[in-house]
Amino acid sequence: MRNYTSLIGKLHGGRWIASAMMLSVFTTVLGGQPWKLSLTSPEEKINLHIDLYEESIEVPGLEAFGPMNGYLDGNIYGVWYVVGFDIKDDQHATLTIANDLGSEDQKLTLTQNPDSTYQLKFLGYNAVKRAQGKKLVKIPGELKMVKDK
Repeated sequence: MRNYTSLIGKLHGGRWIASAMMLSVFTTVLGGQPWKLSLTSPEEKINLHIDLYEESIEVPGLEAFGPMNGYLDGNIYGVWYVVGFDIKDDQHATLTIANDLGSEDQKLTLTQNPDSTYQLKFLGYNAVKRAQGKKLVKIPGELKMVKDK
């Protein structure tokens, strides 16, 4: 039977914590940033641009507010920008978006599927709409999205 006490003893204290932190940094660098991407729903012609690591995205029509974490646009009424988010892990995140007037907000989940597509699901009442004729109609509650090329 091997004795691991000596190994644990060597990694005790700050050296072990520093090693764990370095491993975390290298994993992030090598693994990329899964929540910095542009997605599109080809069927609905809706786009989602996000960077959940830093405010680096200029939102069309809201440039005066400076860079933000992202926005939803396309075949919808107005532009919805990211006002909050929670990264669960590399495959799941929850976003809160608000319309360009700031009068409505919407929670949604974004999940990366095994086939490299994404599933965007609106939570609760879906406030995101599109103009159809002379009416505003809700967009589908779930969208299959792919990385924008």
